[in-house]
Amino acid sequence: MSSEKSGITHLGAKRSGRKKASVTRIMRGTEFPLRAAPTPRGQTPLPVNVGANYDTDWARRFPARVARRVARDTVVQTMVRYYAQPTVKGVDRLSELEGPAVFAANHQSHADTAVIATSMPEPWRNRLIVGAASDYFFGNRVTSAISALFVGAIPIERTALNRRTIDKAVALLRSGWSLVIYPEGGRSRDGWGQQFRPGAAFLAKQAGVPVVPVHIRGTFDILRKGRAWPRRSRSVINFGRPLSFDEGENNRRFTARLQAAVEGLADETATGNWFAARRRLHSADSPGLEGPTASAWRRRWALTEPRPTEGSSDTSGASKRRWPYV
Repeated sequence: MSSEKSGITHLGAKRSGRKKASVTRIMRGTEFPLRAAPTPRGQTPLPVNVGANYDTDWARRFPARVARRVARDTVVQTMVRYYAQPTVKGVDRLSELEGPAVFAANHQSHADTAVIATSMPEPWRNRLIVGAASDYFFGNRVTSAISALFVGAIPIERTALNRRTIDKAVALLRSGWSLVIYPEGGRSRDGWGQQFRPGAAFLAKQAGVPVVPVHIRGTFDILRKGRAWPRRSRSVINFGRPLSFDEGENNRRFTARLQAAVEGLADETATGNWFAARRRLHSADSPGLEGPTASAWRRRWALTEPRPTEGSSDTSGASKRRWPYV
């Protein structure tokens, strides 16, 4: 009797298993309306609204622009004045600039964008977007929304060409928006600069706009990489003359010329001697942004060497220095 019951139980279990299997097959067949279909093998995933695919159009509509401007002229301006105490130079060099431009700056810290946004003269400051790393600032929907609304950021790929981000940046430049971009591709690790990448040159050439070299000094001490909270320090932001492509000039050569212009601004800021810095730039003898090829302590020591006071007649120490203060 017990064996008969066990057989009946086993048979019932098999039938129940078949019913469950058939129900599962039915559910799989009706899964699509309830959630997105799986990506077929060999195909790229459907785009999601984060990273390089984040849609920032809403952040350039009137309400968002008003909110960003109010935040910039109140909270951000107050914090920049307290922590960075910026000295703004070279604004007169923008007098002949008409329309939008790419503002290409060295990258010391996250404080750079706030210093540039609050130091930028009108009319560029009110139609300004910032090229931000898509993998860092647009990693999720919360950081993406904050970056787009309060920074005016658009996602830019750092490690690969992305047609979507390129087309968006070029379209905005052509429609009258100016772009802040950091050609180094990332923040300084030790206070020195890095080799420029050709992204700024590529975007400017595609959009047909000039590039303004910008040098920032002092923000590394305010909010260096790895520091969670800013410290007070003085900063200087120096705008250079707009650069345009020469006939037949490619992106690589223009990028080298752009980096040389920023190095000239660094030299000018460090020494306080505009004429001597221009002579060194003209003779391709400006100190580089990348600093000495030496150990970490030697590179840091080189940043703290004494320098002449700006405006002083004693520039002998400056002429002997090998690297500028960045």
